[in-house]
Amino acid sequence: MDISQPEGIVTLASAHSVAETLTRLQAAIQAKGLKLFAHIDHSGEAARVGLTMPPTHVLIYGNPRGGTPVMLAAPLIALELPLKLLIWQDAAGQAHVSYTSGAYLARRYALPPDLAGNLTGFEGVVAEVLRA
Repeated sequence: MDISQPEGIVTLASAHSVAETLTRLQAAIQAKGLKLFAHIDHSGEAARVGLTMPPTHVLIYGNPRGGTPVMLAAPLIALELPLKLLIWQDAAGQAHVSYTSGAYLARRYALPPDLAGNLTGFEGVVAEVLRA
């Protein structure tokens, strides 16, 4: 993987294709009782205007019960919420998932420790989905 890794961004390789990773993550979001607010198919939209890009998708997900207290404590974090997962393929054909670390967001917005878990709880599930 030859990309710049901005501060706070986590990138994990997937053992599956982009399509399979996307399907598995959508199922995990649903299984955990989270809301899938949107699925953005960047590569599909590129194709609709005659451009080509590797498979690239963004899932926007969250839980208002978890996110609302976070936004009440730090209103500007609403710029980061709901949380996002980027599912993408590199030039070698390897699928990856990237996201902003919940711990990074908690530090950036000086959240109290009891609210930081609202941002990090799904990260372990993501790692498990990519391995399984």
